[in-house]
Amino acid sequence: MIIDHRTYTIAHGRNKEYLAMFEAEGLPVQLKHLGNLIGYFVTAIGPVNEVVHMWGYESLADMETRRAKRDADPDWTAYRKNSAGLLTDQRNKILSPVGFSPLK
Repeated sequence: MIIDHRTYTIAHGRNKEYLAMFEAEGLPVQLKHLGNLIGYFVTAIGPVNEVVHMWGYESLADMETRRAKRDADPDWTAYRKNSAGLLTDQRNKILSPVGFSPLK
């Protein structure tokens, strides 16, 4: 298993708008194609206006295949158009669990 760990910085004052739009428009498409949502979080202490989410995949190839299907979905294209301008920064990491990790 690998985990796609993403941190998005949301435009100032637009967290509620982003989260509502993602839940209504983006999440259904992502769940349909990506599947394994590990968690979706907002920062409570530390940098403000951040959203962190993690998705699990069997491998990099699995991630690429699933993301390609999502990217080809017209509903994803519509969501990306509707959410344009809400993110100011995006940081991605691919995490691999160690032997004693409860997530594998």
